[in-house]
Amino acid sequence: MTPSSFVLAGEADVIDVKVVKTDADMYRFSVTVKHNDEGWDHYADKWDVLDEAENVLGTRALMHPHEAEQPFTRSVKISIPMQVKKVTVRAHDKIHGYGGAEITIELPM
Repeated sequence: MTPSSFVLAGEADVIDVKVVKTDADMYRFSVTVKHNDEGWDHYADKWDVLDEAENVLGTRALMHPHEAEQPFTRSVKISIPMQVKKVTVRAHDKIHGYGGAEITIELPM
């Protein structure tokens, strides 16, 4: 793979977020990411949930490329402090890091 092919894949974009409250401070996040994964050297490798001060509240690691499954959705449960009312979800890829589309969402009560 040539360095120029890395540019073609672009940054990882969060295109949908669904949040369900499962307990007093627990939420299930189902996040859809779009990225033109190009194999093990260049793929979306995680997504994060951040509070309004940009503190990372939780991360969902993505352990392999999703070349044949785009966009793709993965879920995780995260404990969120009760004072947090709104979060931002961002995706990361192995070449560009952060920088793609993010989604900010209010947490369900």
